[in-house]
Amino acid sequence: MRRDPRRTSVSAVREAQSERLRRRRHWYFALMGTCLVLLVLAWCLVRLWSTTAAVAMSAVAAVIPPVAVLVANWGEDH
Repeated sequence: MRRDPRRTSVSAVREAQSERLRRRRHWYFALMGTCLVLLVLAWCLVRLWSTTAAVAMSAVAAVIPPVAVLVANWGEDH
């Protein structure tokens, strides 16, 4: 008895597009929230002890938005 080659197992089916979009949106907001927290902490709290640390935190926060956009726009073709 041969198996039908057109048959797809449950594990081979991709998850729904809405689930993939929800996951990407979740990552985008998490990254942007991290960026906002870094900026607020850097210039409201950390700068009182170390300006260098505040500038370093701001530099890291400046890199996060482009990464967040890449994550949010990572499409089906990648």
